[in-house]
Amino acid sequence: MRSWALQTQPGGLYPDEAAEGLSAQSLLTIPGYHPVFFNSDGGREALYAYIVAAAFKVFGSSVLSLRGTAAAVGVAGVVATYVAVRRFGRGPALVAMAWTAGSLWMIAVSRDGFRNILTVLIGAAALAALLRWGDRPSRWSATAAGVAVALGFWTYQPLKLLPLLAILWLLWMRARDRERFQALLSTSRWAGVAFVVVVAPIVYTAITDFSAYFGRAAFVSVFNSGSLSTDTYPVHILKTLGMFLFTGDPNPRHDVSALPLLGPVLVVPFLLGIWHCWRRRDDHGYALVLLGLPVFLIPPLVANEGGAPHFLRSLGLEPYVAACIGLGCVEGIAIVRRLASGNPGSERSVTWTGWMICAIALTALGIASAVTYLNRPVADRYAAFTFADVALANAAVNNSTDGGPSTLVILDGYDAMDVQFLDAGRLPTMVAPMTRIANAAVYTLIVAPSRADIAAAVGSGIAAEAKVGATDPQGNPVVFEVVPQPEVPALP
Repeated sequence: MRSWALQTQPGGLYPDEAAEGLSAQSLLTIPGYHPVFFNSDGGREALYAYIVAAAFKVFGSSVLSLRGTAAAVGVAGVVATYVAVRRFGRGPALVAMAWTAGSLWMIAVSRDGFRNILTVLIGAAALAALLRWGDRPSRWSATAAGVAVALGFWTYQPLKLLPLLAILWLLWMRARDRERFQALLSTSRWAGVAFVVVVAPIVYTAITDFSAYFGRAAFVSVFNSGSLSTDTYPVHILKTLGMFLFTGDPNPRHDVSALPLLGPVLVVPFLLGIWHCWRRRDDHGYALVLLGLPVFLIPPLVANEGGAPHFLRSLGLEPYVAACIGLGCVEGIAIVRRLASGNPGSERSVTWTGWMICAIALTALGIASAVTYLNRPVADRYAAFTFADVALANAAVNNSTDGGPSTLVILDGYDAMDVQFLDAGRLPTMVAPMTRIANAAVYTLIVAPSRADIAAAVGSGIAAEAKVGATDPQGNPVVFEVVPQPEVPALP
């Protein structure tokens, strides 16, 4: 599902995706260029771009390779979810994996070329590593836990809370299971050293380039008085907490038709799973799952820029939601078994029937999610995935054979990333809107999103000759093209 029809769905190319592709291209083409953090596009951790660069090296630089990388990471995240939840039994692990595989939320984020998808893989891996360390304290398990927690700093903002989760988990054990806590404490130096070694380059970047590293997080935070929120903060909280049942992400890049994360069917095993974990909270594993839910609700609650709920900022929740759904099936089957305990011989059939119902429900969920995602019309995706920028890039390819500036593109710096990525190797000359061009005749073609942009750059006379190069699904022009004619000097 993560790679089916990836060439055409979702289509287009959002500039944030292009930024990852541009960074990957730079890693391959600029000698000695090996950053751990990119200042461009609001600041980005570099791990995903390195993975994309490896894909480009093998498959070539393209939108398909960029998004195919996200799809592959998404599949790895499904497997990692199974590994993390396997500690609670094979049945819950299979359910957790099946939900992750068929969730519309997970499918959507696995098919966009964003670094955010690493949150699912590394988040599940961190949960698995912490559970392993808690079950079998040793130097190796402690080191693995330290590495996994540190890798969160190389992915996306929510996983920077992994150290907080680990500390709360240790404090919980200190209060509930002192013997296990002492065993972990004896190996904690190995976890600490591993964490410091892996996170050190990111910490150095944060210290030496403080504004770039923390700027984006500060901008979207509720503590920023200028944050561009579409709701009051109480409404933002209600929408975020309601995302499991009532509300969905209004952004078509993160969701489809603003559908909730779980809905009325899956919210039942999710809540049963929370109850299942609460009754066993003295066990450090169940306690860790419980703690993960409020910890990773912090990012979508604190960051109120844009629409709510925000499914990308909620990605840290994935392994904990998956675990609760799997454990909720266990709890639901146990409840039915208790109700049927008066019927001799019914226990085995109730258990078998319960797991079959879970399997059928999750299979139906996966099919429904696939159909819902793949049947989205272009009109629903056009603006969200900036199809217009792709059309402009197609029109703006530099056709000069000698490297001259044959094509001029008038476009703002953010959208220009699409052109820079798609037209790499045949890059046109690009200027920002409202930039006055002294001699338009040196260009064989001028391309812009509007006639007004052309008029501001080269004059209304040339702009009047511009023709529509592409339209959106409603027929509105999104690309204008004009071949500037040399100015003819006036007769004396």
